Amino acid sequence: MIDTPRFGLGRLSRYRRLLGLDKELAERKRPDARVICVASGKGGTGKSIVATNVAVQRASIGERVLLVDFDAGLANAHLLLGLAPEHDLGHVLSGAVSASDALIEGPHGLRLLSGGVGRHTLVDPTRRELDRLFRALRPLESLFDLVVIDHGAGLGYATVAHLAATSTLLLVTNHEVTALSDSYALYKRAHMVNPHIRVGLVMNRVPREDAALAGWERFRSASERFLGHSPEFVGWVPTDEAVARSVEARVPVLLHAPDRPAAVALDGVARWGPIDHARSARAFFERARSALR
Repeated sequence: MIDTPRFGLGRLSRYRRLLGLDKELAERKRPDARVICVASGKGGTGKSIVATNVAVQRASIGERVLLVDFDAGLANAHLLLGLAPEHDLGHVLSGAVSASDALIEGPHGLRLLSGGVGRHTLVDPTRRELDRLFRALRPLESLFDLVVIDHGAGLGYATVAHLAATSTLLLVTNHEVTALSDSYALYKRAHMVNPHIRVGLVMNRVPREDAALAGWERFRSASERFLGHSPEFVGWVPTDEAVARSVEARVPVLLHAPDRPAAVALDGVARWGPIDHARSARAFFERARSALR
C-alpha cells in the first residue's frame, strides 16, 4: 500500500487552495495565439487572396488557425473559402452571439469569423464600439495557435489600432506606382504607432520577376531614404489565371491548383519565418484596446 501524507482539515484545505492557485496560474500563463495582420494601402492588390491562402496553408500543416475578416462591412473571405456563415462581426458587436459562436469551419479545419457585408457599424465604428468588439474577441486567442486578420485597404481606425497591437504585419502591394505609394503610407503609419513591428512585403499579381524586383527596390529605397528602415521582402506572387479560376470556384488556389506558380509562391509566403514567432508579451486584443485610448 502506498503511504499517503496525512493532513489536518486546515492543512488539507490550504493544500487544495494552493493546487487551485497553481492551476489558475498555469491557465493564465498558457500562451495565447500568434497574431499576424494582413493589410494593403489600396484596394485591388489581392490582399484577401493572400490572407485566405496563408490561413489555409497554416491549417494544412496542423495548426489551429482563425481567419478574421476585418474588411469593414465589405467582407469577401467567406466567398473565397466557399463558406456561407450565419453570423459575422456585426452580430458579435451587437451582442447577438458570442465570438466563438460566430465562427464557421473551413478547409483543413480553419475557422473563419466573417466581417459581414454592408454593415454600417463596421464601416465606421466608434471608439467605444471597437473597444466592445475587441473585448468580445479577446477569448478567441486562447483557442488557436494562429490568428490571421485580413484588414480592409487603407488606414481605418480599426486597422491603426491593430497595427499598434501586432508584432507582425504582411503588407501586400503590387508593382504599380499608386499601390506602392499607398503601401508606403501604411508602412510609415505602422512604424509611427508601433516602432517594433516586423513587416514583410509581398509583391502580388506581378507579371514578371524583374517587375517585382523593380517595385521592391523602389519601395525599399524610399523607405531607407525617408524613414531610415525598410520591410523585409517576403517574395512575389505572379499573375496567374489559376487564381481567377479558384475565385470562381470558391476554393483557395493552394487547394484548387497547388502546382500552379501563384499557389507555389503563396505557399512560400505562408512559410515566412516571423509568422512562427508572432507573439507579444500581452494579448493582442488587449493591446488593441489600449491603442484606442
